[in-house]
Amino acid sequence: MTLNDLHTGEAGIITRIRGRGAFRRRITEMGFIRGKQVTVIKSAPLKDPVEYRILDSNVSLRRSEADLIEVVTDPAELKAIPTAGPGLNGSSARTILVKPEKIIDVALVGNPNCGKTTLFNRVSHSREHVGNYPGVTVDSKQAFFSHRGYTFRITDLPGTYSLSDYSSEERYVTEQILKHNPDVVVNVVDANNLERSLYLTSQLIDMDITVVLALNMYDDLMENKDALDLDLLGELLGIRVVPTISHRGKGIFRLLNHVIRVYEGKDPVTRHIHISYGEEIELSIERIQEKIRKNPSFTDHYSSRFIALRLLEDGGSCDRILSETENTAEIRQVAGEEIQRLEDLLKEDAETLVAGARYGFIAGALKETMQKSGRTPGLTRSQRIDRILTHKYLGIPIFLLFLWLTFHATFSLGRYPMEWIEAGVDLVGSAVRNHMAAGIIRDMLVDGVIGGVGGVIVFLPNILILFFFISLMEDTGYMARTAFIMDRVMHLFGLHGKSFIPLIMGFGCNVPAIMATRTLENKNDRILTMLIIPFMSCSARLPVYVLVAGAVFPERAGNVIFLLYMLGVAVSLLMSVFFKKTIFRHKEAPFVMELPVYRYPGIRVILRHMWRKGAHYLKKMGGVILLASIVIWALGYFPREIPQQVSEAGVENTAAQLPEEPNAAQLENSLIGRLGKSIEPLVRPLGFDWKMGVSLLSGFAAKEIVVSTMGVLYQADEGPEATASLQTRISEQVYTSGPKKGAPVFTPLSGFSFLIFVLLYLPCVAVVTAVGRESGSWKWSVFVLIYTTVIAWVASFTVYQLGSLLQIG
Repeated sequence: MTLNDLHTGEAGIITRIRGRGAFRRRITEMGFIRGKQVTVIKSAPLKDPVEYRILDSNVSLRRSEADLIEVVTDPAELKAIPTAGPGLNGSSARTILVKPEKIIDVALVGNPNCGKTTLFNRVSHSREHVGNYPGVTVDSKQAFFSHRGYTFRITDLPGTYSLSDYSSEERYVTEQILKHNPDVVVNVVDANNLERSLYLTSQLIDMDITVVLALNMYDDLMENKDALDLDLLGELLGIRVVPTISHRGKGIFRLLNHVIRVYEGKDPVTRHIHISYGEEIELSIERIQEKIRKNPSFTDHYSSRFIALRLLEDGGSCDRILSETENTAEIRQVAGEEIQRLEDLLKEDAETLVAGARYGFIAGALKETMQKSGRTPGLTRSQRIDRILTHKYLGIPIFLLFLWLTFHATFSLGRYPMEWIEAGVDLVGSAVRNHMAAGIIRDMLVDGVIGGVGGVIVFLPNILILFFFISLMEDTGYMARTAFIMDRVMHLFGLHGKSFIPLIMGFGCNVPAIMATRTLENKNDRILTMLIIPFMSCSARLPVYVLVAGAVFPERAGNVIFLLYMLGVAVSLLMSVFFKKTIFRHKEAPFVMELPVYRYPGIRVILRHMWRKGAHYLKKMGGVILLASIVIWALGYFPREIPQQVSEAGVENTAAQLPEEPNAAQLENSLIGRLGKSIEPLVRPLGFDWKMGVSLLSGFAAKEIVVSTMGVLYQADEGPEATASLQTRISEQVYTSGPKKGAPVFTPLSGFSFLIFVLLYLPCVAVVTAVGRESGSWKWSVFVLIYTTVIAWVASFTVYQLGSLLQIG
């Protein structure tokens, strides 16, 4: 709560002061410091300002100023906070008790791929996703941990190259710093790219906030034998500089110790400096500041110098921030006049002038503090690797070969553990069937739980192998190269080069892939990429591919799966061309993306990321898939009555007289059978029977449920004593009635048509929700549902009908 929340006569203990600049100095001089008690005396007749009693003195504050002072009402109050990592990230949590005045708010800010999230994981024992490519952190993450009597509330903000208003990440990070005003900002910079990284640092300096600079990847700088005077650099920047090697955990505790020293005001290096932008720019800054300073409550929150610079760099920025001022039009008018004056006088746009001055300051600081090794620079390891992997002719074939190896290994290597798990599931099912009394409970456990969930869990090895290769691409830095390699191809299809990374991430899961579109600066590019991501075969579709391809194409399953993945990419690119020429006709944004150095993260890190992603698959087993399997079983189990049937001789036969197909008759008469029969006219032209139609319908909740539904339906169809694998049961399915009676259901043609439909049709409910949330409009969610399903139906219809005419399969 804040001081403004207290009523007349109430007292509170000050825990934090969030304001800045002159406001902080003024109230500190009046005795408003952490740990002091303040009492509300009375409000003015118009309720503002309010008179307070502190240190035997009466002081009046405006309510807007009182809102910047956080308090607690009980001096002995203890606050329980769950620590990060375990509790907040998937394993067991522990709780720490701290006094509110001992909490330090820390924000991690830095360029993409500078190691922020690795540092966050180290200090908080979290397990957030870390990848060696830009854009991994697409939202802020928060955690708590203790160090030297303090509780750190640390926030990992998205990577950004600047605090301008160009991309959503830049706007988000700027607003988080300005609105939440953290006690200390830890600016993580890449020691390999100091000149570029310090550009963001210069903007933090202009914000007049408390900063500690973590010089990360310091081992690379030492390996190059470059000398950097850290103390002198800190003096020039007015910021404490601490070398760190976050992936090894080196320098972390020293960094935290300096954060505490800076927070306590005991660091002799930390001070506010003004970067000189030259006489004319400084004159423009001062003129804009004069207008901004007419709003004292505004300058209590924001640095007038930073806002003035933002307006010079981009006259249209700061809309939401400037809306809090009373003379917004006047400020904008002066800013526009100064931009025009500078451009007329210096013959250059104001944004370039400010950026040039910043880089001039950085160059001067590095000239004073950095001594290059003097060695003749040769090709680095990353450059040598890139000469092959990003070669203009070999790059794309190598990438396609890697994808083919990925999917071929996913099927061929995963087949053996898959068979072991399948045997274990059959063993469990047989044990339950043999040791439990016949009845509804046994049927539910064997056919619903074991048949449904067991039918999906056998594909865990395939999922893990796929995630191993994806993690390998992410952690080594090859993922960023794929965007570079495919940039020209992507532009041919109307896509931004950066769109390729979300598309590749879609092979793992479409939801984080859709969230990763935040790295695209242009909103239309983001929505366009979201619309085609569902065609990328996520890991949830892989069990369906392995099941059906293994049953119908046992000798060529790996090649068929690779073909499906490539078809998904092809359809997504074709649809992007269509959308670009119809819905999203606009000028393409320039492609600028960092290519990080190649790193060997270690097999342990890769396996940990692989397992973390695989664990999400396992969690589905005990949640949505278990529930869906039981529901599907129940719909197929009831009602139990089998209607009388008439034989070809005209004799009525009851179920007891039809021992050869009792389960088939029961299943067709069940609730799910009736549902399947009702939608069968829609799927029959695609080569599907009603069971295939019901399985596809259930996939809206999660694509793995397609497999569990098939497991329940085909297990029941084979009878209670069936022990064959689900793949074998599928390959042996035949039509029991109609003109195709006795013909196989899953022919190569119908099986491939089914796989095409699974590849293209509507995404799961989580993806639909993500599209609506990230696009800002639920109309795009509805659009995705409709257009993907229409394309899937048309594609499967074309494949099946054309194949039938040509007598294929």
